[in-house]
Amino acid sequence: MKKLALFALLIVPAVLLASGHDSGEASRYFAQTGRESDFWPRVINFTIFAAILYYLIANPIRNFFKGRREGISAQLKEIEKKLQAAKEEKKDAQTRLDESVNKAAEIIEDAKMEAKILAEKIAKASENELHVLEKQFEEKITLEERKAARDVIDEILSENITTEDIMLDENKVVDIIAKKVA
Repeated sequence: MKKLALFALLIVPAVLLASGHDSGEASRYFAQTGRESDFWPRVINFTIFAAILYYLIANPIRNFFKGRREGISAQLKEIEKKLQAAKEEKKDAQTRLDESVNKAAEIIEDAKMEAKILAEKIAKASENELHVLEKQFEEKITLEERKAARDVIDEILSENITTEDIMLDENKVVDIIAKKVA
C-alpha cells in the first residue's frame, strides 16, 4: 500500500508537468499569478489531497489490516489448539493401546492358567472315575466269583444230595419259612 502511494506521489505530478504548456498559456499564467510555472502550487495541492485522503482512509485501512492480522492470529491459535488436542488424543490412544496389549497378555496368561487348572481337574476326575471303575470291576469279579461258587455248590449239592437225604419235619419247615418271612 505504501508503494502504491509513493508511486502515485511521484507519477501524478510528473504526468501533470508533462502535459506541457504552450508559450501562450505560460504567459497568460504569468500574467495572472506572477509566476512562470504552477509546479509548487500543484505539489501543495497534491500534498493536501494526499493528507485528506490519508486522514479519511488510514484508519479504516489500518483497522482492516489489524482485523485481518487478528483473524489470522486467531486461526493460527485455533489450529495450534486442534493440533495440541490431536496430539493429546494420539497420546491417550497410545496409552489405551498399551493398556489393551497388557490386558490381552494378562487374559492370555489367565486363559493358559485356567486351561492348565481345567486339564488337571479333568485328569483328576478321570483318574477318580478310573479308580471307581476299577473298584466296580473288582466288586463285579468278586460277585461273579461268588455267583460261580454258589452255582457250583448248588450243582454239587443238587447232584449229590437229594430230597430223600434231608429229613424235614413240619416244625423245621415252619421255622425256615418264618425266618425267611421275618
